[in-house]
Amino acid sequence: MSDNRKYVITPGLGIEGLRLERAAVPRPGRGQVLVRMKAFSLNFRDLLMVDGHYPGGTADAIVPLSDGAGEIAELGEGCTRFAVGERVCPIFMQSWMAGRMTDADGATALGGAIDGVLADYVVVAEAGLVKAPAHLDFAQAATLPCAAVTTWNALYDKEPITPGSTVLALGTGGVAMWTLQLAKAGGARVVVTSSSDAKLERAAAMGADHVVNYAANAEWGRIARGFTENGIDKVVDSAGPGTMVQSLASVRRGGEIAMVGVLAPGTIDPIAILVGGALVRGVMVGSRRHFEDLVTALEAHAIRPLIDRTFSFEEAAHAYEYLRTGQHMGKVVIEMT
Repeated sequence: MSDNRKYVITPGLGIEGLRLERAAVPRPGRGQVLVRMKAFSLNFRDLLMVDGHYPGGTADAIVPLSDGAGEIAELGEGCTRFAVGERVCPIFMQSWMAGRMTDADGATALGGAIDGVLADYVVVAEAGLVKAPAHLDFAQAATLPCAAVTTWNALYDKEPITPGSTVLALGTGGVAMWTLQLAKAGGARVVVTSSSDAKLERAAAMGADHVVNYAANAEWGRIARGFTENGIDKVVDSAGPGTMVQSLASVRRGGEIAMVGVLAPGTIDPIAILVGGALVRGVMVGSRRHFEDLVTALEAHAIRPLIDRTFSFEEAAHAYEYLRTGQHMGKVVIEMT
């Protein structure tokens, strides 16, 4: 170990403020492990962080990104869950092990409230790691901590889907594609929306039962509802206020809208929620238990993520810029060379 390259952002400065620094390789203390990072993935949340718009984010300089995969390089005193060389992923909120999320858990979010993982080496609590799925490489495993765990929580926690359930996935980004894959693995019928016919064709080839071009159909929620008898059972809404009107139009009475993102601005009409009888649940990623259950499902069904494009560690700024274009389908990944 020579030195530790790490990227640092100052929220509010934009992608131009992303800078590469060098420091000594950190050493793990009691109950901590040193992880040699191998790959990372980006989420829309990371753009909100560099732009200074992420709720709960710090105003100070911080190492970005929550999502990554690597291998154990060194164990601190008292660590017994892992061995040196094991492949692992840090969990999004380092203190959220199981059960309901607390306000205190939110203060342990990697790359938001505390330093993230975009570095050669990171030190994390041993309890804040899960074993990477055996069938995934580092790049594939790096896509899991935020988008995949969020999707798992949305689909299988509060109002779990069952075989025959209908699910609506908005767009074709990371959460939407995980929704398609994980819902199909659970025996659900899935509707996918996009403004791109080419992306919708790919979604259909991946197993989507129905697709809707929302740019060509302003009432896409009503169209999605029409594919069902009484309405969509579960909407995984990654856009938020700007799409809530149509999400409510699609969902059945008593169905759930899992609101997992805030990509599109707009207003939410509480009367529509009242009259429609929908359950609207905010989903802030998930716990270590969610992540472990996800890994079990991925291995059982041999599910692999859809990776749109991979950048080198030195090209991190370009990865951010590409994510901002919205051209991707699935995940944008950064790999160590």
